[in-house]
Amino acid sequence: MPQRLRTYFMKLINGLILLLAVGLLSACDPSPTKFMGSDITGTNLGENWTMPDTSGVMRDAKSYPKQLQLVFFGFTQCPDICPAALSEVSEALRLVGQDAENVQVLMITVDPERDNPTVLSSYLAAFSPDFKGLVGSPQQLNQTASSFKAFYAKSPLPGGNYTMDHSTSFYLLDQDGKPRVLLSHQAGAAAIAHDIKALLN
Repeated sequence: MPQRLRTYFMKLINGLILLLAVGLLSACDPSPTKFMGSDITGTNLGENWTMPDTSGVMRDAKSYPKQLQLVFFGFTQCPDICPAALSEVSEALRLVGQDAENVQVLMITVDPERDNPTVLSSYLAAFSPDFKGLVGSPQQLNQTASSFKAFYAKSPLPGGNYTMDHSTSFYLLDQDGKPRVLLSHQAGAAAIAHDIKALLN
């Protein structure tokens, strides 16, 4: 698939997710949102998944009590979007200040074939020692991505290598593991920090 067509397809997928989230919210809660991102309260996105972290401990949406979860799908060989997005998250947590300890950042790799626990841990440590990675079997990844309505697909490159196309939104889950906010990876650190503070207050 040509790069231009892949880019268009990814933007379309992420746009549809955002429209779905907004539509579901407006159907059940007419009150104005207090978030910079899309309010996905009540959508059940990201509630039904189980994956091991890089230490081999099985995790799910309720594994981080008293912490918000910021969930992102990516892979370590991502050339641009993933490192830029994770840098924005690091800056957002700096803006949040001391309350950042109440936020757990989780990156779910869409490339378990190459992103083993050691590789993923080392990659995330470059952004923050507190970021955690989740890497599971293809079946676990499929279930988890389905729970978040996230897209991913292998895209062949010349010479036999490949890259991964994937959804790029940030998901914010509250302290009970319930979905609350969907943010574009281009939302910016200030918007991410704003929505984290809104959930913590």
